[in-house]
Formats: sequence, C-alpha cells, structure tokens
Amino acid sequence: MTETTFAAIGRRKESVARAAVRVGGGTFHINDKTPKEYLKRDVLVDQVNIPMQETETLGKLDIVCQVKGGGLTGQAGAVRLAISRAIAKLDPDLRPVLRKRGLLTRDPRAVERKKYGQPKARKRYQYSKR
Repeated sequence: MTETTFAAIGRRKESVARAAVRVGGGTFHINDKTPKEYLKRDVLVDQVNIPMQETETLGKLDIVCQVKGGGLTGQAGAVRLAISRAIAKLDPDLRPVLRKRGLLTRDPRAVERKKYGQPKARKRYQYSKR
C-alpha cells in the first residue's frame, strides 16, 4: 500500500471487515461486488454509505472492502466502522464529524451465551407444579 491508501479494520458481532480507502473516482466494492449486489438490502447499503454522506465524500473516494464472518447485518456494521476509521485516517479534520454521529464507536452487542439447565440464553423450561 502506498501513502495515499488508508486501511482500517472494523468489527461487529462475528464479522470482521478490512477497508482500503483512497482519493479517486468513487468506486466501491465489497468482496469484489458492488454494495447492492453483496448486501442485497437497500437498508444495509444505506448504512454502509453513512460515513461518506456525513463527510460529504460520496463519489470522491475509491473503497475496497474484504469482509468475512457473521451475517449480512453484522457485515454491514463492520464495513461501516472500517470505512469510518479509514476516512478518519485519510483526513483527521473529519474525525469530529464521524465521532459526533457515533461512527467511530464499535457496537459491543453480541449474542448472549446459552446457560445450562435452560433451552436458550434466557428462555426457561416450562414449570410443572404437578
């Protein structure tokens, strides 16, 4: 990678995304596909585009992401965090804008573990009095 390419890692649930951002013509690929092809849902595509919309860099950056693990929602969150971190590296002046919107904060929520003596994490077996 050159000095003009800025890379960052984002995580969400079980997903891990690596994003490489550089100033360019506005190409955007996730695992060698367009965001619409890869994420399939418009809501997730919009979520991934939020960092560029907030910093007014939509169409001005070339972004290449590699993402693995988890489902589509977790992957979209991981890509969003990776892009936000890379943009903050690219232009430190944009960091407060991203921080104010909460785009540089990792979402700590994850699946709660299953407990013994129960069918799921919080669900209980039916109590029988007789």
